[in-house]
Amino acid sequence: MATTTPAGVRGGHAKHGGPSSTDGAPMTHRQIMEALSGLLLGMFVAILSSTIVSNALPEIITDLGGGQSTYTWVVVASLLAMTATTPLWGKLADLFSKKLLVQIALVIYVLGSVVAGLSQSAAMLIACRVVQGIGVGGLSALAQIVMAAMIAPRERGRYSGYLGATFAVATVGGPLLGGVITDTEWLGWRWCFYVGVPFAMIALIVLQKTLKLPVVKRQVKVDWAGALFISAAVSLLLVWVTFAGDKYDWISWQTYAMVGGSVVIGALFLLVESKAGEPIIPLRLFRNRTITLASLASLFVGVAMFAGTVFFSQYFQLARDKSPTMSGVMTIPMIGGLFVSSTVSGQIITKTGRWKAWLVSGGVLLTAGLGLLGTIRYDTEYWHIAVFMAVMGLGLGMMMQNLVLCTQNQVSPQDLGSASSVVTFFRSLGGAVGVSALGAVMSNRVTHYVKDGLAELGPRGAALGHGGTGSGGIPDLDKLPAPIRTVMESAYGHGVGDIFLYSAPFALLAFLVTLFIKEVALKSSKAPETSENSPAPAAVENMAAVEVAVLPAGAGTPVRGVVRGSEGAAVPGAAVTLISPAGRQLGRSVARPDGSYALDAPGTGSYVLIASADGFQPQASTVVVGDEPLEYDILLAGTSGLTGTVRAADGGSPVEGAMVIVTDVRGDVLAAGKSAEQGEFAFGELVPGSVTVAVNAVGYRPLALPVEIGGQGVTRIEVALRAGALVQGVVRSGTSHRPLSDTRVTLVNTAGNVVATATTGDDGAYAFADLDAGEYTVIATGYPPVAGALTVAGRGVDGHDIELGHPGE
Repeated sequence: MATTTPAGVRGGHAKHGGPSSTDGAPMTHRQIMEALSGLLLGMFVAILSSTIVSNALPEIITDLGGGQSTYTWVVVASLLAMTATTPLWGKLADLFSKKLLVQIALVIYVLGSVVAGLSQSAAMLIACRVVQGIGVGGLSALAQIVMAAMIAPRERGRYSGYLGATFAVATVGGPLLGGVITDTEWLGWRWCFYVGVPFAMIALIVLQKTLKLPVVKRQVKVDWAGALFISAAVSLLLVWVTFAGDKYDWISWQTYAMVGGSVVIGALFLLVESKAGEPIIPLRLFRNRTITLASLASLFVGVAMFAGTVFFSQYFQLARDKSPTMSGVMTIPMIGGLFVSSTVSGQIITKTGRWKAWLVSGGVLLTAGLGLLGTIRYDTEYWHIAVFMAVMGLGLGMMMQNLVLCTQNQVSPQDLGSASSVVTFFRSLGGAVGVSALGAVMSNRVTHYVKDGLAELGPRGAALGHGGTGSGGIPDLDKLPAPIRTVMESAYGHGVGDIFLYSAPFALLAFLVTLFIKEVALKSSKAPETSENSPAPAAVENMAAVEVAVLPAGAGTPVRGVVRGSEGAAVPGAAVTLISPAGRQLGRSVARPDGSYALDAPGTGSYVLIASADGFQPQASTVVVGDEPLEYDILLAGTSGLTGTVRAADGGSPVEGAMVIVTDVRGDVLAAGKSAEQGEFAFGELVPGSVTVAVNAVGYRPLALPVEIGGQGVTRIEVALRAGALVQGVVRSGTSHRPLSDTRVTLVNTAGNVVATATTGDDGAYAFADLDAGEYTVIATGYPPVAGALTVAGRGVDGHDIELGHPGE
């Protein structure tokens, strides 16, 4: 129960430290910013690692003796590791301390970076980039999860801008910093890997001191098999694309083996995901058309996005002979376009709630930008290239985040994280496949153009053969004679132009896909969660009084399907009802043991299909029936349970009679009850999602915990309450013993620090709550001051009266 303040007491609050998750009170803005500073440093490190090496790669690959395939694999290795591990980090956050996982991800990144800087071969560098990618995947996944655990949903938007600013600074500053480091003689390219280490170490220290989150565990199964199969399928496909046309012919037994193997492993992945309790990519999400189309568009956008960041550095350094620093400076138009369009479109979308026009316009601009960049050559005027890059950047800025936004706007809260990560996953997957495939094409086209250029030089050029590019090597232009150097620059200029030209069709496909995404205006307030085709609330409210008009069996058009739970299991016994838009019941069915149901619609038209079952949330959907039988599967979201134990923090003894209250994100109470003799409590029939669990007991400090209720089963938490004693009494006057008002009472601890103050009311009462056990000094002023010693133990002291002498008595 909450501690009540005696009548007349004003200001009797103990100063027991700033609020944090350790004592249950909400974190203050200052505490959030302190913890966020470490998180943002970690995010800065993650983004920096993928952008800082882009302008240093030509020199890195030359020093390590690698070729064009090595160039692309240095990028793809990190990207693939990040893509495969990001969902896994999210699952682990449900099992272990989020703070510990962030720190582990930082340590993995630091180790990968240090060893990468010591690389003596291209193979060693690629292996280190895989380790870096694992760490970066963790930082990327956990940043949003930790923010959600620290900050209430209504306040989260206030802090999301800091992540955006960090992304922009690291994206723009990374290539510039990498170029400067590479051009600095006493540093060299190896410091591109070392420079992020100090930031990571500082982030570790800051997180250790400022981030305090409760460890809330729930029983989940990590989909290790799914992660293994999707990584193996994509990796095998990337190996084939990288070496096809170079190590072996495109049509060869190696191609059949690798592509066939990738298809088989992909089929195994789909089989595993369909049976997994908590799959790495929930296949049921793809029943939503918006998620399917947004994921497909993100796959194509990923190809275009990473093509720009990877191959521009080769163009400026190998085709235009620019330094790594200038290479970074020259890509600013693209980054600037991306930053401006994402910022402006985001602000306008916030005001209007309309996003599709921006998404479609982004597809047009991205396709146009890539098409224009496909015309560049080594001697194209820079201002032309700058305009083309700006157009491409504007298109990317309009598409990247808005594809995630349109997905988030049409899914229920429990699917928000999964749907967002699926779209991001496919964007990274498209980038990995695109960079690998385009890298292979780049190697082939450059060799072709070099041979043509050398042939035009006559016998002298023909004698040089492929000019050093036949094995996929990257030439050192400074060591080549002028005519040969021009041939090389022309070859790389034309080759990069071809890469952009080949990327344009993917952007066009993304544009075409976005045309079919249904626009649903963004909600300005939190509305009740319904499916995309849910009926109006009024239709549902009137279900109890509908007129029944059930058709005879076999009459009308059959409507049949399967009722499943969120994990894909059949829901036998579910009641399925078909009603007309006017509210008349037209048919009813009970799901069989295999979850199947069947009923008849009176004819063509739109109807409302309602399904309900014990332990699941009711589901209502609009179905359109034609002349043919309709197959319509129904997915029910299950309700979940919450159990736990309340114990004392000092000793671990159970706390009986503690009041436990569960509220949702809007503050509405979902469940309430008291802990039993052994401190245990249990609630059933809770809707999955984020809730707040508040615990209050006499003699202890109140505690509030953020908890994520799982989609199925029971979530378990442990609550540790800190002792909080109550001291109260009355200040009285001398021999008359009458209560004294307006007397200031101060509580001081043994260190001389003021713990709390109170001012008495008309009844002379004062009180101090939530005190630690120990020795204190009580000082009362207003008349000649009086000081006395006070020992607080257990639940505190009740009736500690103070006598003050009056000068006239």
